[in-house]
Amino acid sequence: MDISSRIIELAAPAAEAAGLVLDGVDVTAAGKRSRVLVTVDLPETEVGSADLDRVAEASRLIGSALDEANVPSTPYVLEVSTPGTDRVLTERRHFMRARTRLVDLRLAEGALTGRLTDLDGDELVLDVDGEERRVPLAQVTDGRIVVELKRLGE
Repeated sequence: MDISSRIIELAAPAAEAAGLVLDGVDVTAAGKRSRVLVTVDLPETEVGSADLDRVAEASRLIGSALDEANVPSTPYVLEVSTPGTDRVLTERRHFMRARTRLVDLRLAEGALTGRLTDLDGDELVLDVDGEERRVPLAQVTDGRIVVELKRLGE
């Protein structure tokens, strides 16, 4: 089993104990140490962003799990972070977390911008200029959240 897989095995339950889900692990060399970047996110049923207290708790729990298992066995720096708003949306769970947000979608044929209001099965439900549009996930190449300085309802 490679080091990333072992870290995933240890970090996932620790992230869940903090009320988060493991989104990814990246291990890179950083001089004489390794840099272990663990990305966590809210469960797909929640909307919003993971707050710093939950991320800090996940960091403590993940660090303890790695230290207890002596993984990695060489010196390392642990960084625990969230995906951020610039994450590319490619999976259903990414879109679930982006509900209420304005999104730019690249489709198999063209592009579309609208507010993601819901997911209905395997279809994205968007508000595009006041009209509901449904887009099958299979037609979406990728998407991105549009950063808004003033969000809906503010």
